[in-house]
Amino acid sequence: MSTPSLPGPASGRRRQGARLIGRWAPAAVLLGLLVLAWQVVAVHNAYLVPRIGAILAQLADHPGEFLAAAAVTLSESGVGLGASFVIAFSLAVAMSYIPVVERAVMPLAVILNVTPVVSLAPGFAVAFGFTMTPRYLVTGIIVFFPLLVNSLVGLRAIDDEALQYFQSLDASRLEVLLHLRIPSSLPFLFAAARICFPLSIIGAVVSEFSTAGTANGLGSLIEEGFQENYLPQIYAAIFCLSLLGLAFTLLVTLVERRVLSWGPRR
Repeated sequence: MSTPSLPGPASGRRRQGARLIGRWAPAAVLLGLLVLAWQVVAVHNAYLVPRIGAILAQLADHPGEFLAAAAVTLSESGVGLGASFVIAFSLAVAMSYIPVVERAVMPLAVILNVTPVVSLAPGFAVAFGFTMTPRYLVTGIIVFFPLLVNSLVGLRAIDDEALQYFQSLDASRLEVLLHLRIPSSLPFLFAAARICFPLSIIGAVVSEFSTAGTANGLGSLIEEGFQENYLPQIYAAIFCLSLLGLAFTLLVTLVERRVLSWGPRR
């Protein structure tokens, strides 16, 4: 009587490889088609978009310039996002415990959210001069509302039975916050991060378009390329911005899977 053969490591690797191919192949095929279509348009309409080779050559010829600009844009988005998160999460904690704070803050937050931030940038530039502060403010305002709303919803998304258990143990508000509300809010905070990390890059570029500063970021390179009517520089800077946004998204996904390993996989 023959015993069934158990799958070996080789077959497991093959299945894992097949799953990876099945997951990424559609995106790779679509990306290849888009690149091909881009190249066809660029060949026949050089005034509209540059060729892929011209964009890559621009990056290869000036790597230091684009790296320095990316570092500036990254610092603007990081400072603006970090400061905005601290303020938004602190307000969300206060709103989750004190209803009058929510009634006072939320209407103002909605007004700030619907106000075009570009219209505020010149005022910030006049008030703070040629510093990085206006750029930090513009970036922080753009990401503030989604951070506030997701933080508030997450802090309130607690299990009633778990809350009753904490109350039966005579837990303080601080203990409930640290051991129940904040852990329950993590999925919502990561959902906000998926939105706000790339959005902070957009905010940084918008701030560079709207305010003058001592340091030039990728938005400044785009504006410079526009003034000189030099498409390869414009699209090379856009390509760098896309890479930054993709890197942020992948980073959030990896951290989320590690921190929320107890939750359902998405």
